Amino acid sequence: MRAPLCLLLLVAHAVDMLALNRRKKQVGTGLGGNCTGCIICSEENGCSTCQQRLFLFIRREGIRQYGKCLHDCPPGYFGIRGQEVNRCKKCGATCESCFSQDFCIRCKRQFYLYKGKCLPTCPPGTLAHQNTQECQGECELGPWGGWSPCTHNGKICGSAWGLETRIREAGRAGQEETATCQVLSESRKCPIQRPCPGERNPGQKKGRKDRRPRKDRKLDRRLDMRPQQPGLQP
Repeated sequence: MRAPLCLLLLVAHAVDMLALNRRKKQVGTGLGGNCTGCIICSEENGCSTCQQRLFLFIRREGIRQYGKCLHDCPPGYFGIRGQEVNRCKKCGATCESCFSQDFCIRCKRQFYLYKGKCLPTCPPGTLAHQNTQECQGECELGPWGGWSPCTHNGKICGSAWGLETRIREAGRAGQEETATCQVLSESRKCPIQRPCPGERNPGQKKGRKDRRPRKDRKLDRRLDMRPQQPGLQP
């Protein structure tokens, strides 16, 4: 009678030990030995299911991926809550941190934050603040300046169509030196009709020059100016 009872107790103990080992494998050693907050965890892939209100963060290394359960998603990721699992999803390529896929909180280098978007340059009428990497406030546009000299290939003379440019600066008093407004400019075509030094005027016709000595030319002019005598014909 005791032998079957002892055998039954040994089987029950073996079943309990097997279940305990399974639980240890699920919650004990995944992802560097840290499966805190996991419901299901493995040595190979880390956490795959998290406790309620925790976010599942998947870190990929080549073709392998490892899961970890976190209270908050790391920088560069934002949390999405679902019915079955809460996940950490990566922000956009230009975002350092974000609130959602379409709303950035901080931008990466060489980008400026404007209304939740990370832009390479600030829109016209805003200030590019270098310290915070944000487009702040509205700039006060000043009057247009005068037109620059008409130039063509860097020259202001000749006979061709060139370009002239004017600028419109913008700024606000009291701003830091690192905050500058965008400078607006516009250009238009203009004609150039001005002989360059050492060049002949394009409108001047070429003629034959009188190469006689100056004294002979003066004598001819004096003879032409003398009054004619009656009865004499030139």
